This record gives sequence, C-alpha cells and structure tokens, in this order.
Amino acid sequence: MTSADFADRGETDAITTFTEDWQRCLRGELIEPPPIAEYVPDGIQVRLAVLTDLVRIDLRHRWDRAGLGKRITEYRKEFPEVENSPELVDLISEEFLARRRYGPLELEEFLTEYPELAQEVRARLTEFAEEGDTAADTERAAALVADLTPGRRIDDFDLITDLGAGTLGRVFLARQRSMQRLVAVRLSAGRAASGHSMAQLDHPHLVRVFDQRLVTDTPVSAPAAAASARLVYMQYLPGGTAAGVLAQRRQGTPADGGTLLLRAIDTAMEAKGEIRPTDSSVRAEIAALSWPETVAWIGRRLADALDYAARRSVLHLDIKPANVLFTAEGIPKLADFAVRAAAPRSIANPIAVDPDSLPYRSPEQLAELLDPAASAPGPRSDIYSLGALLWELLTGAVPFDDPPMPADPDARAETFVTMVRLREQGITDATLARLPPDTPSTLRRVLLECLQADPHRRWRNGAELAAQLDLCLDARARELVDPAPTSLAYRSRSWLIAILGLCVGVPNVLASIYNINLNQSLIIDRMSVADQERFATVGLVNNLIAFPIAGLLLLFLTRRPLTIGFRLARGREYSPRTLAAARRDTLHMGDWAVWVPFGFWMVAGVGWPLGLAFSGVDLPRQTFLHFFAAQVVCAAIALAYPFFPIMIFAVRSIYPQLLVRGGIGAEDERQLRKVAERGNFYLGVAASVPLLGVASATFVDAADLDLVIVPVRILSVGGILAFVLTYRLFRMLEADLLALARAIPQRNR
Repeated sequence: MTSADFADRGETDAITTFTEDWQRCLRGELIEPPPIAEYVPDGIQVRLAVLTDLVRIDLRHRWDRAGLGKRITEYRKEFPEVENSPELVDLISEEFLARRRYGPLELEEFLTEYPELAQEVRARLTEFAEEGDTAADTERAAALVADLTPGRRIDDFDLITDLGAGTLGRVFLARQRSMQRLVAVRLSAGRAASGHSMAQLDHPHLVRVFDQRLVTDTPVSAPAAAASARLVYMQYLPGGTAAGVLAQRRQGTPADGGTLLLRAIDTAMEAKGEIRPTDSSVRAEIAALSWPETVAWIGRRLADALDYAARRSVLHLDIKPANVLFTAEGIPKLADFAVRAAAPRSIANPIAVDPDSLPYRSPEQLAELLDPAASAPGPRSDIYSLGALLWELLTGAVPFDDPPMPADPDARAETFVTMVRLREQGITDATLARLPPDTPSTLRRVLLECLQADPHRRWRNGAELAAQLDLCLDARARELVDPAPTSLAYRSRSWLIAILGLCVGVPNVLASIYNINLNQSLIIDRMSVADQERFATVGLVNNLIAFPIAGLLLLFLTRRPLTIGFRLARGREYSPRTLAAARRDTLHMGDWAVWVPFGFWMVAGVGWPLGLAFSGVDLPRQTFLHFFAAQVVCAAIALAYPFFPIMIFAVRSIYPQLLVRGGIGAEDERQLRKVAERGNFYLGVAASVPLLGVASATFVDAADLDLVIVPVRILSVGGILAFVLTYRLFRMLEADLLALARAIPQRNR
C-alpha cells in the first residue's frame, strides 16, 4: 500500500469518525460537540484537506443547534492553516447560508466581516442572494420556466419530453450535447435546487446529481426581458415514482405481490416510450416477493441511502412519493436531498407547506413550522418520513387522517397543531386494520417504531432501519425475531432460569448417576466401613463447594442475557454498547454452560482422590485410574449435550429481544457464524461419548468387567441415541444462526 493510500484511508477515517461522533452528540450520547483538533491527522499531505472538511461538517451541525453557532473567523483563529485552504471562500459562503437559514441576514452586512474576501464571496453567493432578487426577476424566471416546451434547447440541453411539474419547477427528459447522454433536467425560478448537496453524494440508491447552473434565456411571453432560472441536471430514471406505485396499489390488490411494483414501473415506461428490460435478475427477485416483502425490499434500500447521506451530514427532510424514483429494473432511488432544508421555515411559505409533503412530515418538522426557533429536525426525522411512506405503500393509505390545509396562512397554525396531536396519539386500531393479512409481525413492528412521535424512540439511523427491514425479507429470520405470542419461543421468555437449569442439570445428573454406579461397584463396595464414611464426607464437602460456586459463576457470566431482555420488555433503555455486549454474551451462553461443569468434573477427578488421601484413605493406583476415567466420561457428557438445547433456546427466545433494539452490524454477523462453527466441535464431542465409555472400560481388570458392562452398554446405546438427537439440534441451530446472519446488513451490499 502506498503512502497516498494510507493518507486517503486516514482522511476517510477521521471524517467518518468525526461525523459519527457529531451524530452521537445530536442524539444526546455526548454532552459537548466533538473538538475538531482531536480528529485532524498529523500528515502534512492530508491535514489541510481533512481540516477543511471537518470545519464544514462542524459548521453545519453547530448552526443547526441554538447557541452553538460558530463563525469562520473563529475557526481561522483556532486553526491558522485554514487561511491557506483553497476552499476558504466556499466555507465563508456556507457560513452565510447557515446563518441566514435561521434569521434575516443582509449579504452586504455579512461581507463586512470578511472585507478582504468580500468580492470573491459575493460572486460565489450571487446565485443565492435573495436581496438582489426582485419580484420582477422572479416573474420573468417563472415565465421562462412556464414557456419551456419539448424541442427547445436551453444551455447545453435539448429538451425531449416533459416529465412533470411541481412546487420546485418543471422536469424534462433532455439530451446533454457535450456528453451525448440522456439526463433529467429540472428548471426552477429562484433557488429551489439541491445540486450542491446532492452532487457530493454517490450511492446506488440515490439519484445521481451531476451539476447545477444558472441559465439565461428570453421567454416567448416576454421577449423584451431576459430571465435567469436555475437548472439542475441529474440521472434519468425511466421507471416512474412511488406515486405511480401507490396508484397501482390502490387499484390492484396486495395479493399481486411484487408484480404490482413491476406493473407500475412498466406503465411509467410505456408512457415515456421506453422498452422494459428482459432477463433481469432484479425483476425476477421482485416478482417472487409478497407485497409486504416488496415494501420491505424498497425500504431497506432507501434506508441504506439515508444512512449514507446522514453520515456525510446531509439530510433529506422531504421524503414523499414524488421523490422516490425507480430504474427500469425496479431499483428505488431517493431524489431532491436538502431542498426543504434551504427553504425558509414558515407556514406562509408554499414550499414549506407543500400538501404533497405534509402527510410524511415528522412531528418535529410540523412543530418547527409553528415555532421557527424550535430545534431543527435531525436524521430521525427522515426515518419517520420513510416509515410513513412505507406504511402508505403497504396499506394504500397514509397513516394519519390529517385535516385539509386551509389556503389562508393565518388559519394554518391550528391545522398544524391538529396534525402534531394526531402523530403524538400514534397509530389507531382502525389504521392497523388496514395492514394486509400477510404482513409479517416484524414489518409491523419496524414501521411502528419508525412512526414513534418521540424521535429518541425511533431507529437511531438508516443502518438500524435497514437491518430490521432485512429481517423482514427472510422468513426464518423474522419468525425467530418476532415469534407469535402463542408460540413456545415467545412464552418461554419468562422461564429463562428454569429452562437453562434443566438444560444444564439433566445431562449432569445423568452423568452423576453413571459415575455413582460405576464408583459404587469398583471402589466404594471394596472399602472398609470407615473409608466409606470418609469417601461420603469428602464427596459431601466437594459437592457443597463445587455446586454453589459453579451456579454463581454461571449466573455471573450470563447476567446480561438473563436481565437485559427482561428489562427491555418493561420499557428499560440501554446504550448500543450494552446491547452489543448482551448479544455477545447470549451467543456464549452455551459455551459457559458446558465448560464450567466440564472444568469442575475434571478438577473433581483429581481433587476428590487427593481429598480421600488426605483424609487417610489409601487408594490403589488402579482405583485412582478408574475414578479419573469415569470423571472424564462425565465431563464429556457435560460438555457435549447441554450446548445445543441452550443455544437453540438462546437464539430463539433471548437473542431476538436484543436484536430488535437495533445497532446490529458486521460484528454480530461474525459472532453468529462463529457459533455455527463451534457447533461442529461440540457435535464431535457428542460422538465421542460412547467411545470414551468403551475406552474407560479398558482400565478395568478382566475379573471386574461383569461389574461395569451394564453401565457401559447403557452409556454406549444412550450416547448413540443422544448423538442422533444432538445432530438434529445442531442442524436446527445452524439454520437459525445462518438465517439471522443473512439478515444483518453490510454497508457494501
């Protein structure tokens, strides 16, 4: 790896870590914002570039929180090298946009703070300066956009087909002459664009924005006046939007499954004269899904896109059907990031109260319209909006029956209050009744968590939501995670200690019976009465010490799995780190339950004879070997058989309660697969138990074989039957583990 590779990796790690720590601060997990100085690398090659990006991220987040705003002047004092950044003018421009978002700020007044760069900053901000926009300018720009028709050329683009219009302007299918490619072009009057935010994002489930520019033309309706409009050109997707999917959902039936989505896409493509693809593996995958699975399939990809953008400090804040586009194969992509964030937040603003967007707004977004001084929405606001959209796709209706929006801005406040109250009341029984009959309980739970009125009770980020939606797409995984209330896996959650006690106790009790019978015939019956009393005393002392210590040790090792799931069910909240530790401990319960007894059996195999020797009992060497060989067989029984029933119980009853709280990732998948690998070892031990029983008989004198033949036969036959049962349990556990591992998303999927 070259030094440049190391530099690139260091830059990415620093920026990613800083962004994640800022998100933790916004979630309340950190009291103070992360200090930039702790994230800037030492390398001269990358320090300035990383510092510039860190300042940009810090600036945005600080101005999103009252009382934390920081000016570029302060950053320049703290980090003098910022003066040499080639992006200094851009940073100052971003400060202006961030400050003006929360209150009136004249451009010329702002520029007095940076007199040496005023000319460059003014040029950079010309396209954003509302102060220079007059009503006449806006009218001329609107006339330009309204007069555009297919067949015209504007700038570098030949307009081919009108794809639609909305509050943000008009969208055309166009051919970009310089690149000889088809693109979607949106033209708007004013600043309603997302080019700067979107052009920096590159993700398979985000519409790729190439660039934006101001274009000047002479409208037909006003030939005497030139006008400027904003042009954003982006990836062209022929499959229509989620609005078309909703139209098909309301006309058709959820029994159509994934073909309903494909039908909506084909209808949109036919309207544009496009030809649907053939031999598409993606379309074949969609066609095989039920409708709830199709909704989860769409949502999983959009959630991953939201997580990607949020980790780069970009929020959407306007998720709605028109902003979810589809490729010809059916792959969903999000469009129009950060458009609403740039719009003034006022109930008099037509963009802010767009009726197409309001049904999907989170309670905090609606509250912000009532009080612009309220805290700005965070990433969990997008989680809410995506949940509302997925609910509508699933049922054909929005989750809340909002009142109509009055035209008079003065009368809107009461309507917004009603909308907030409806969301705080939650999903009603009548709304739940609209869910299709085949809706998995996992999907129902996931969407209800998205629609929590309190942001802190929603999924923390898009990655968590994507992980939960992945569970919905695996039938075995979702049955494990969300078992029916009448199922044994669900009801057994209240019997944790009793079930674990049986799983550990029964094999060890059987081993003890074998051990007692063997020792009775080979050792105890040949002792004097006094020695038999000493043997019983040593055994009693051994058991009084060993059993309590083993029990307490097992309870200590399994304390998290035994307590956290119980408390979660009663409303207790835990940090992601604690939940991760509980999941890890749950997957080691089987190991602890076998290795602790195994260790005590082996220690007893040496300690018991030594105790007898110290008590005055003279044991022949052959007797010692008999005793130790029997202990080894018992230890093998304790090691082989409890593991699988305990792990099946843990994976089906304990682990799912921890999995549904989110925060799962690649480490959880690795741990699940490790358990499956360890199962092979325990299966081998189970197969060796009958062989060990036979091997132990070889230490017995030929004259004593009649004394041990019956226990050995019982052990051999019972061991073979137990192995068959153990193998069945092994296959069940392996299937459960692999199902859960498949459902854990990776960022590169």
